[in-house]
Amino acid sequence: MSALTPDWLNPDPWLTRAQNTGTRAVRQALATECPGIAELAALLSPAAGEALDRLATRAQFLTRRQFGRTITLYVPLYLSDFCKNGCVYCGFAADRRQPRRRLEHDDIIAEMDTLKVMGFEEILLLTGERTPQADFDYIRAAVALAAERFDLVTVEVFPMTREEYHGLTEAGCTGMTMYQETYDPAVYERMHRWGPKRDYQYRLETPARALAAGLRTAGLGALLGLADPVRDALALFQHVQTLRKQYWRSGISVSFPRIRPQLGGFTPPFLVSDRFLVQVICAFRICMPDLPLTLSTREPAWFRDGIAGVGINKMSIASRTTVGGYHDGSTTDDGLPACPSSARELGQGQFKVSDNRSIENFCAMLKSKDLEPVFKNWDAVYRDIAQSA
Repeated sequence: MSALTPDWLNPDPWLTRAQNTGTRAVRQALATECPGIAELAALLSPAAGEALDRLATRAQFLTRRQFGRTITLYVPLYLSDFCKNGCVYCGFAADRRQPRRRLEHDDIIAEMDTLKVMGFEEILLLTGERTPQADFDYIRAAVALAAERFDLVTVEVFPMTREEYHGLTEAGCTGMTMYQETYDPAVYERMHRWGPKRDYQYRLETPARALAAGLRTAGLGALLGLADPVRDALALFQHVQTLRKQYWRSGISVSFPRIRPQLGGFTPPFLVSDRFLVQVICAFRICMPDLPLTLSTREPAWFRDGIAGVGINKMSIASRTTVGGYHDGSTTDDGLPACPSSARELGQGQFKVSDNRSIENFCAMLKSKDLEPVFKNWDAVYRDIAQSA
């Protein structure tokens, strides 16, 4: 174990367990009333992969028990693609030769007003690394504009200090997302060639700083494919467990991003198959039944259709991974802003979007599966009460 990792983060013994689990241990894990990391290790094993139908059935039952037949919907808005990091897998990396831009004040308002018309009440604001073009003051101003329009405002930006996160809370921010990318320190160092993001430990501690500063939610995840996905899943689980124990009044959620095509042509060293991704999602749902689990438009439509309500209870739709892109004048037959083509996204955004369906078509799919699309499960009045408390 690296000196960079804290005592609570040691997935290696559980990785060994996962590699050596048999069918009997899988059955026991599925029958355990209060499963933990031992059961997660069993459910991530090759033996559990042979029983994927049973995992999916159990995951669907637990998802419906906790969240009903609802799928919460949100939309990402990229504010800036300026970056000074050297991440080998990212389309925003500093050495990618492409035009860079940020949304100015009027642009931000136009994009947000367009998203509001589309029906969204939850928005996720994103940028690259902290730069002069997109610093804390810029993010705080964007959060304030979003808080005037949306009930739920979260950010997926650069790591901040506790004081800065408190400033975002005062501006109306309710949560943050921070992917560790990989929990393997050696792989992390190779994947992040230069820039502030090379600081593994500072990034690892970011969700705790945000929750300590007053943000209500923190979203975690590992970018599956950078390192051994079983090890990363086990470490992610340990991270979630630790935060939930310390910040038990806060909400933790988990996402399951896989490497997608992007400018630079990076090939992930580990292949994460569709079947294994389903296994990871089901294993997390079984071992943490009340944990919100999210899947983005990184994944293709057919995959998202199949996993909706089977572990996953939250999804993004109508996503752009370019800066802005919603307020461009193009519309669909239903009068709503149109999604860009995959060709337009590839090479211009952070990664390639795989599910380009309109809101209308996506919601129709959910309803055909007897699932209810939910655009609002939070009211701004609670945010205001929290700020004045």
